Amino acid sequence: MQVHGKSDSAAAADAPSEASLRLDVAMSTRLLNSLKILEYSGHVSARLPGGVTFLIQPQEKSRAEVSPDDLLVCDLDGKVVSGPSGVKPPSEVFLHCEIYRARADVNSIAHFHHDVTNVFTLVEDVPLLPFKNHAIRWTSGIPVHPDPAHVDDAERGRSIVATLGPHHAMQIRAHGQIVTAETVRGVFIDSIHLVENAEAAYRAAAIGKVKPLTEAEIESFSHGFRRGHHIRKLWSYYARGAIRDGIFPEAWNAVA
Repeated sequence: MQVHGKSDSAAAADAPSEASLRLDVAMSTRLLNSLKILEYSGHVSARLPGGVTFLIQPQEKSRAEVSPDDLLVCDLDGKVVSGPSGVKPPSEVFLHCEIYRARADVNSIAHFHHDVTNVFTLVEDVPLLPFKNHAIRWTSGIPVHPDPAHVDDAERGRSIVATLGPHHAMQIRAHGQIVTAETVRGVFIDSIHLVENAEAAYRAAAIGKVKPLTEAEIESFSHGFRRGHHIRKLWSYYARGAIRDGIFPEAWNAVA
């Protein structure tokens, strides 16, 4: 099988280690918590090499205190493969299972419950569109899942997948958001931009009719945008600030 033009062996060689993924998930979780995006509930996950298992935090662990060693390894049926004895994954682990099962391009998922962003599922005729430049990530759309229930079984997970389709983010009406990306750091940055985009639109609506980006504006910004560079730049900014503020130790950020 070819993966983005590479053989399986080459793709495997490029894959991040479990140790580095554990660090990225723990750091992203604490960062999103400190930014008030992921608070008392929600989770970040990372697909492990091999593609059929993933890392996710335990159900009862505070998002402000998640460490690399706390993370569970789950399979695509939501069963714990390894981790601390007797510890359960989040009840909505199935949204992660089913997205990973359906989307080979997705290597990290964030699910959170940001109120201002979710406001766009509560009103008529004001969809969440790309309003800020970095929201070009979602020019294909940000679909809204109509069922606000917790995604606590595989059937509901498959329903989420049907709504998400090929897109990189979605909302669950009156509930929260799901963001997908090719890396953990990518999903962290995308989560920030999704919230920034919604908050900007929300504030603009207080002044007048909101105006999303035009196709020409999207094309102009896309022409010079370098996603990899952007992710590295913003990760460095947020990680260095978190180290300064004591959110996690500097040693965590030392692993590439």
